[in-house]
Amino acid sequence: MEFRKIFDTIPEQFDRFRPRYSPELFRSLIGYAELGPEKTVLEIGPGTGQATDPILETGCDYHAVELGEHLFAKMKEKYGRFPNFHIVNDDFITHDFGDRRFDLIYSAATIQWIPEEIAYSKTFALLKPGGVLAMMLTRGDYKTPNEKLYAEIQKVYDRYFHPETPYTHGGFRYDRAGDYGYADLERRDFPGRREMDPDEYVSYCGTHCDHLVIPEPYRTPFFAGLRNAVAENGGKVVFEDTHVLYLAKKPFVPGTPQGARSPA
Repeated sequence: MEFRKIFDTIPEQFDRFRPRYSPELFRSLIGYAELGPEKTVLEIGPGTGQATDPILETGCDYHAVELGEHLFAKMKEKYGRFPNFHIVNDDFITHDFGDRRFDLIYSAATIQWIPEEIAYSKTFALLKPGGVLAMMLTRGDYKTPNEKLYAEIQKVYDRYFHPETPYTHGGFRYDRAGDYGYADLERRDFPGRREMDPDEYVSYCGTHCDHLVIPEPYRTPFFAGLRNAVAENGGKVVFEDTHVLYLAKKPFVPGTPQGARSPA
């Protein structure tokens, strides 16, 4: 199974333990994109809604495309009651959006699973002139708050972390939107903090794609080792998070007055 599909095997665990994003980040994004009932939005790969509620609650015409059938079902269960909620179970790479165009396209740590040229080129084509591409991700630091615990966790990784399939992703460049026609690229950072007890930390680690493919005889001692490391070094893991928001705009057609919409 390819890594971008493996999250679909753990929808409940994914929903409970994957990190949410800073409220300040959403306020910044909603203000920047001027979201409201008159705007049409596409979320790429929403998972189980880690970045959905604040956008949906603006009253925008919300659309999403989710690859995983179980994640799709979880999204329908959570948000199907909202009249402005629309989702399809399909692959963004191949999905035909027809004539629909969007004022905002956004992803929360999902666009990185799409080949860069396809991701930027297809989102650019799907945006209205003046539309916004927003890409968010979380960078978590658990070394600074407790370096001794960090060192003990690294020992567990060194001994038992042997995924059956190596992780080869990571080449997506969030800062390259300008190479594909986007303008006004900027990065905004927002602080966050998470605390987890030993069981919560193990469950969270169990949502990482490469951790899901650790085979026995390594799997059991790996997760047991993580739990013991936390329990014996303060009883909690603290993450000092940075929630990162990249923003870029599709320019208006040259010669078109700013504020005037031309055909997409």
